Amino acid sequence: MKIQVVSKILDANERIAVENKEAFDRHHVFVINLMSSPGAGKTTLLEKTISQLKDSISIAVIEGDIAGVDDAMRIEALGIPVVQINTGGYCHLDAGMIRDAFNEFDLTKTDLIFIENVGNLVCPAEFYMGEDIKAMILSITEGHDKPLKYPTMFQNSSVILINKIDLKPHLDVDIDKIKTDIKKLNPSAVIFEVSCKTGEGLQGWIDWLKTASTSKRL
Repeated sequence: MKIQVVSKILDANERIAVENKEAFDRHHVFVINLMSSPGAGKTTLLEKTISQLKDSISIAVIEGDIAGVDDAMRIEALGIPVVQINTGGYCHLDAGMIRDAFNEFDLTKTDLIFIENVGNLVCPAEFYMGEDIKAMILSITEGHDKPLKYPTMFQNSSVILINKIDLKPHLDVDIDKIKTDIKKLNPSAVIFEVSCKTGEGLQGWIDWLKTASTSKRL
């Protein structure tokens, strides 16, 4: 019976996700589901990215956390529309939560929506919410074994940002192995090596975003 219950939950989520996608497509909004483990740097990456793009692209953010509003306050300080979702214990966002959140935005005046998912390397990868792509951040402080330990996350992500590369001299981590294992799991993944602290590598990510969001509006 448990399998039947889980199937019903996933089926219901998929139906709402399709409706979300139709709304996003109708308004030509590019939507990114941004995932990572806790502390990998999602919010800092968003701050850096928004600061670079907000004058040329209309951006909104949906913040997902189990509790608290700290991340949403950081985004709001940049002058960006933001909606906070507190899951109250759930380890991921779902399509219904996103439907309720994006209705707070004027999609006719929005080019790009970031969904900052709950910090977790398992559950968020399983739930489609209507986004155009899944992207994930892996901090090198997590070690080079994570792609093979958490394959679904890496298989489902179109873009993977390897963050905190400024710390490489201080860590026993093999970035080449990380990239090799990612490509084994997901040959088409676009990989960026970045440091949100120093800004190294961020321009490649910014340029990719500009192209992707512009293509959705054409």
